[in-house]
Amino acid sequence: MSAQGSSDVRFGWRGIDAEGARMSGKLIAADAASARASLRRDGVIVLELEALGDAPPAKASASDVGVFTRQLAGLLRAGLPLAGALEMLGDAGGRGGLPRIVRSLARDITRGVPFSAALTRHPGAFGALYCQLVAVGEVAGALPAVLARLADDQDRASAQRAKLRAALAYPVMVLLLSLAITAGLLIGVVPTFKTIFDGFGAALPAPTRFVLALSDAVAHHAVPFTALCVCAVLAGARWLRRSPRARETADRIALKLPIVGALLRSLAVARWSRALGTLLAAGTPLSDAFDSLAHATGNQVFDRATVEIAARLRNGERLAFAMRALGCFPRDVVQPIAVAEESGSLDAMLLDLAALADRQVDERIGTFASLCEPLVITVLGALVGGLVIAMYLPIIQLGNVV
Repeated sequence: MSAQGSSDVRFGWRGIDAEGARMSGKLIAADAASARASLRRDGVIVLELEALGDAPPAKASASDVGVFTRQLAGLLRAGLPLAGALEMLGDAGGRGGLPRIVRSLARDITRGVPFSAALTRHPGAFGALYCQLVAVGEVAGALPAVLARLADDQDRASAQRAKLRAALAYPVMVLLLSLAITAGLLIGVVPTFKTIFDGFGAALPAPTRFVLALSDAVAHHAVPFTALCVCAVLAGARWLRRSPRARETADRIALKLPIVGALLRSLAVARWSRALGTLLAAGTPLSDAFDSLAHATGNQVFDRATVEIAARLRNGERLAFAMRALGCFPRDVVQPIAVAEESGSLDAMLLDLAALADRQVDERIGTFASLCEPLVITVLGALVGGLVIAMYLPIIQLGNVV
């Protein structure tokens, strides 16, 4: 069986509705019987059903998975069996490929597959940490509580992403607007000044010559230059997606940037501490917990450090010593962990550190947003003001001569 479990099939169908009108379309289902049942629920009498091949793997966004997790936790707390709760959520529909995934989970549970094992067949939607925590919840008989905790964590992560996007949206839009205004001035206004300056018969100041040359370059090479930039960005993004070494280099550089680096470090520490603390609080041994942390932070520097820490723990090192040796964890995180190891309260300390790091993330996002506004205004003023000054310098010099 594949990593995605038993694959769904795409069907083409023709039929009639209750009023006898002919209809046709396509749908995705586990088999022909499921396809006919689905169409029957929609009031369609099937005349012809044809299998068109395997459907592509279903995908679900992090927000959709978070909503599903909270709904499932609520249904289980209300006393519904797992298979019934999954069937109810799958039949309720939803966005994207999540309903397909949920129906596949329900089929696997009905066949006797453990829930955590069924989740691993959909790695695009459920990460290793999610599956590990569900496995712990199954063994401990606390699956609703574990799912509720996962939903809380996902809501927190979504809120942080939303704050970061909101903080970036304004400066990015203003910078794009300033570039558009500058390009408009260079293409539409500066050439008019060039015509005037040609009649002066005198040498132009260096800033004016630079702006005139820039205007000529933008007017004649803007389209190929823009196309080259777009291609370079797309190629760079593809390279980063396919090369772990390139992603690690980019993350390492980002961690050294002022303001942004501290924000990214706090974000990674919060995710790492919460993931490890949650696993330990659920009863997972420390050495086993690291099997699910390889991609917990989304930062290649910290993910590589996690792998190296796991190797050091297997060699008998203490957690705090291994973290200190790698150098990417701040001192104010390592020291409390060393104390917690001695006192036997590592899980609680990690969750407290995660909460503290979350507060630092929120504060640094606010700082970043407050600094972006004056910076963007300064850049916009420098671009437009520099163009205006460069264009009026020859006129001012001519006035002084006269």
